[in-house]
Amino acid sequence: MKNEMIDLKIKLQQLHQRVDSLKDQINTEEATKNAFVLPFIQILGYDIFNPTEVIPEFICDIGTKKGEKVDYVIKTMMNQS
Repeated sequence: MKNEMIDLKIKLQQLHQRVDSLKDQINTEEATKNAFVLPFIQILGYDIFNPTEVIPEFICDIGTKKGEKVDYVIKTMMNQS
């Protein structure tokens, strides 16, 4: 568990460095998602190419707004005992 936490910390630090070095060159929402958001989700251990885990452009109802889209939904399975 400790090694996993150290590995996670290193990967997050690397992503932080990537953000710092690329932030001035990223000019669109789609570029931001590709360069920063998807790598972050991947670092957390999710398969960004598996639509049963990460769902892009998910339609959800938020408060009084119906049919609003969110950029990504991370779908998790919880153990049911």
